[in-house]
Amino acid sequence: MFCITFLACVKQKHGLTISEGILSVGVEFGYPPMEYYEADGITPAGFDIELTKALGDKLGLQVKYIDTSWEGLLAGLDANRYDIAVNITIIPARQEKYNLTKPYTASSMTIVALKNPPSKIEQPRAAFAVQDLAGYRAAYQSDTTAQYFAERIRSQGIIFASFSYDKILNCFDELLLGRIDFIITDNIVSFYYAEKDDSVFEVIWQGEADEHIAIALKKGNDTLTDALNNALDGLFDDGTIQKIFAANHTN
Repeated sequence: MFCITFLACVKQKHGLTISEGILSVGVEFGYPPMEYYEADGITPAGFDIELTKALGDKLGLQVKYIDTSWEGLLAGLDANRYDIAVNITIIPARQEKYNLTKPYTASSMTIVALKNPPSKIEQPRAAFAVQDLAGYRAAYQSDTTAQYFAERIRSQGIIFASFSYDKILNCFDELLLGRIDFIITDNIVSFYYAEKDDSVFEVIWQGEADEHIAIALKKGNDTLTDALNNALDGLFDDGTIQKIFAANHTN
């Protein structure tokens, strides 16, 4: 387990978190621009990192990051490994099992391709639609809304070869190697890569911005949930969240 602690404020809050004075954050590093390591491999960066540091400051808490695999991220809340998990898309199944804060951003599904793919994609990109995935190879990060989206369209009769990876970084590596034709992921990640490597990656389809992202907590942890919601309101009101968005190029 790799933990990194940032001091946000010396003031402590009694009984609000698992460890007094510390807001422990479960996070899957490797999902830019939301959360990732800098080039040194140890310094956390990204939108969710800056957001939680700002929340810790509002609440008078130190912030400790716990690097966790995506598949086990929510289970870590049940096991009291940390207080909150970030970058959680709100869906009914999660609302039933966990406390969720008010959303702090929204996202949409996208399809990404190479600008110069090794195999010809017949459909013109400007007119690409979801059904045009048929017959091709598409990858996504496992246990994410991208997987749920892929499963849903396959159930509608759009048949394509699907590949699941534990990290979104692996999907982009596979696309570069020509082992897949497309990536299904949310617009926050896809536009980050398209802007970072604009001669390599291209977003060829985007859906509606109907996915809302929140912070998850253990079910029944209402006191901390309310405190976070109040802090989020404050960060929206004073423009902090908007500044973090701009600095991290999130869409």
